[in-house]
Amino acid sequence: MVQIPKENSKNEEEPIQESKEENAIEKQEKEEQNYAELREQLLRLAAEFDNYKKKAKKDIEYSEKLGKASLMKSLLPIIDEFELAMLAINDSKDKNVGKGIEMLYSNLIGTLKKDGLSEIDASGIFDPYRQEIIMTKESEEKEGTILEVVKKGYMFGDKLLRPASVIIAKKEEKNENKEEKTE
Repeated sequence: MVQIPKENSKNEEEPIQESKEENAIEKQEKEEQNYAELREQLLRLAAEFDNYKKKAKKDIEYSEKLGKASLMKSLLPIIDEFELAMLAINDSKDKNVGKGIEMLYSNLIGTLKKDGLSEIDASGIFDPYRQEIIMTKESEEKEGTILEVVKKGYMFGDKLLRPASVIIAKKEEKNENKEEKTE
């Protein structure tokens, strides 16, 4: 029988212990790497969810705004009729009815303005983005100047609900030109 010296047996035990330590270190490194990957995935999911919440909020706000704009657009003919009624009542003898209609009109317009309705300023020079020409009249005014508003225009925020219908000025033709055309 051959005896193994004790020194050799110690040397054999050391590599076994070292390989166990190396395995433990590798295992710990893998766990740390796995932890880092999971943490990164969690952060990405949290960011995606935050972006989703912001987009959903914007979509809801847009839908509400679109709904309000649609409602206000459908109310514009009623506003026009109120204005015509107020003109007609000014000629009537019963002033209390006129005051009542004016109060109703004022409350309706006030409420709609609070929600973002605004009247288009239809004075000055014609703006094709906010007004539509119904008719032109010869005038001494500068060409393109708005002479009269036939129907008011309205905006809801930055959205055009209805352009103002206007009559604009055009240059007067000289009498000499008219005579030449007839000859």
